[in-house]
Amino acid sequence: MSFSSIASSISSTSAAELKTVEKHLHFVKTFFADQLAETLNLQKVSAPLFVEAGTGINDDLNGIEIPVSFKIPEYSQSKSIEIVQSLAKWKRIMLKKYDFSIGEGLYTDMRAIRPCDKIDATHSAYVDQWDWERVISKEQRNLSYLKQLVEKIYTAIKTTEIVFAQKYSATTPILPDSIKFIHTEELLELYPHLSPVERETEICRKYGAVFLIGIGGKLKNGIPHDGRAPDYDDWSSITEKGFQGLNGDILVWNPELQSTFELSSMGIRVDAETLQRQLKLLDCQERSALYFHSQLLKGELPLSIGGGIGQSRLAMFLLRKKHIGQVQAAVFK
Repeated sequence: MSFSSIASSISSTSAAELKTVEKHLHFVKTFFADQLAETLNLQKVSAPLFVEAGTGINDDLNGIEIPVSFKIPEYSQSKSIEIVQSLAKWKRIMLKKYDFSIGEGLYTDMRAIRPCDKIDATHSAYVDQWDWERVISKEQRNLSYLKQLVEKIYTAIKTTEIVFAQKYSATTPILPDSIKFIHTEELLELYPHLSPVERETEICRKYGAVFLIGIGGKLKNGIPHDGRAPDYDDWSSITEKGFQGLNGDILVWNPELQSTFELSSMGIRVDAETLQRQLKLLDCQERSALYFHSQLLKGELPLSIGGGIGQSRLAMFLLRKKHIGQVQAAVFK
């Protein structure tokens, strides 16, 4: 959908309809945030829009994206400042700063710019999500604990869908009662001749809601299902079932788009051992000297689990919209 067609669609929408959408957006974002905070025992904190470059704090995403950068002369004539791409590593530093205990954590209203992202019906260069992080113990760094947290988040999503439908009679709930867990290796075995996106489409069409485990590590065919940076999610550890990865994506079937639809990316975060291994796997050992990485390697940051849940993505799904431009103010292709 082109920008002109979006603009035309919006211009042809009545003021009353636009106000109704805004009311629905406000409800979904407020209600879900409260559900998330309560179910995961999270405290809301303020989030930065930009951080200093060269510290390792900004999220590198797949490791190839280039963040928006600029200088603030009054701060430094030489140091660059970067708009955040997400807060995966910043949150872990804040867990220590706020002195959260095991079972406690934080969430933020994260706003970011990802200029390298593709722009289409479901993607925007402007990112708004609930970034969350929670302190865990060494014993909780396992697949079973990851699944427990996924189920809690899925329950919060499903509850929001049900209450939204009851309150506004705008939609009919469609999410299944439970979420299906499957590893990327299992998915490859089921659909060996399909691309990763096509595999996701088939499994989501079948189950309605899926948590796809193991994003970043190479599969038996020698190719990762999708890319992940080496320094936040743990995608290389062997689980109790023998599969690699303690991370994954929450995917749902979107009937409006007739396709799979990602709502969240999350995972158990790297410890010192995993960080060293993954930096080596992706030939990024030089990052170990950066502020965030050196803190983690010295054992000065808490073990954690965390992720991001797209605000516009969730609203788009729950309001049954076909384009992200219908729930977000930004620029679109």
